[in-house]
Amino acid sequence: QVHLVESGGGLVQAGGSLRLSCVVSARTAGTNVMGWFRQAPGKDREFVGAGSWSSISFAYGDSVKGRFTIARDNAKNTVYLQMNSLKPEDTAVYYCAARPLPIRTIASDYGVWGQGTQVTVSS
Repeated sequence: QVHLVESGGGLVQAGGSLRLSCVVSARTAGTNVMGWFRQAPGKDREFVGAGSWSSISFAYGDSVKGRFTIARDNAKNTVYLQMNSLKPEDTAVYYCAARPLPIRTIASDYGVWGQGTQVTVSS
């Protein structure tokens, strides 16, 4: 069974930066696509970004375009979410998730999830 483990969340002031990491226990056909989602209290899980292990570019949600960047280290089975210019509305639990190709932006299309990491942005 494949496991995803996120880390790197915390408390940051508005305008600051954080980098989240997601380590996948095994890269298989079922984890070809790695996605990031977030969920704020009382809200649906929102697409943040996604790409495959061979992606040249990544897809991003409209609310984070230009501020968040996904990177990967294939040798370490790790995907990163670099979050810059953070806003209070970015406060949420952030999850990484995995699925087979193709890339999707809907949470229910992902079958493997990490435990989540809390990001809190203070104003």
